[in-house]
Amino acid sequence: MDEVQRAPELLLPIKRRVDQHRVAGEFLLTGSANLLLMDAVADSLAGRAVYLDLPPFCPAEWMSRPDGLQPLDRLFEEDFSPGDWPDEPGDWQGWLLAGGFPAALAASTTEARQLWFTGYVQTYLERDLRQLSAVSNLPDFQRVMALAANRGARLLNQSELARDAAQPQPTVHRYLNLLETGCLLVRLSPFATNPSTGLVKAKKLLWSDCGLAAWLAGIRNAADLARRLDRGFWLEQAIFQTLQVWRALEPSRRKVHFWRDRSGREVDFVLEKDGVLVGLEIKASRQVAPSDADGIQAFRERVGRSHRFQRGVVLHGGTSRPLGPGLWALPWGWMLPAQGCPQTQTGVEP
Repeated sequence: MDEVQRAPELLLPIKRRVDQHRVAGEFLLTGSANLLLMDAVADSLAGRAVYLDLPPFCPAEWMSRPDGLQPLDRLFEEDFSPGDWPDEPGDWQGWLLAGGFPAALAASTTEARQLWFTGYVQTYLERDLRQLSAVSNLPDFQRVMALAANRGARLLNQSELARDAAQPQPTVHRYLNLLETGCLLVRLSPFATNPSTGLVKAKKLLWSDCGLAAWLAGIRNAADLARRLDRGFWLEQAIFQTLQVWRALEPSRRKVHFWRDRSGREVDFVLEKDGVLVGLEIKASRQVAPSDADGIQAFRERVGRSHRFQRGVVLHGGTSRPLGPGLWALPWGWMLPAQGCPQTQTGVEP
């Protein structure tokens, strides 16, 4: 049953059927909303269902690469070497603009892709959103979407967002919840070993689809992106497209966090697998220095006694090289490869 969120009344009969005749896999329910977050759902099928996230495609999936996301898993192994990490040219602008929705990826021209995103947002506002909740003012909701898109890969400040949207904070909070329920928005939790420590408690705002986020933010082509002063955040958003797929493959074993303390030291992403940690710092430049890993070093010192920190990685546009004990500079090219990148207007250097 597809788009099951449109018929929440079916869940109770399914629950009775499962209780009477339990056969694994008898029902496959899919949808474009998170049932666990929907107020209209009377039953979550707790204890009777396994929930899997199916985020938009990442480049490795779309290109049907047999090695998939294996390089990320190798980061957790003690015998990791640079040879385990592919080195190939990347085109992060192209993948950012394309995103991960099949129709957008398959579009033959940039104009066709932009037209598809326009129709997608219109359909979401006029149909899918109304399935989740009554929203009286759709232009206000779309304004919040655009403002949230322009804050991607940054700490979420709801008060600031509400002020810029000229909306009450409870309204903006509700709108963000609806975007998360509709599987469009991700609020990444910070990694913390102790809730009482001086860590930043705010969550990080990211979008499930980087192409949709770029469209909402008014980025239509590489020239628009080149004029942005926040290009580094957009690279981070594009790489998250792959990290969220890696997490979704084994959600009970894999987690994605970020880390930041009150002094401003931060790690863009903290990957966790079976309790082992890997820190990732994202850089758009082709050259990195050991100082670019200072945030990772601080994080390693903070968690060293309570968790197993395997290594830190600065992902950048250059080549592989060591930055220190347990620290590597590695290229992000294979995660956003130039070969196989969808049709876009290019011409701007990464």
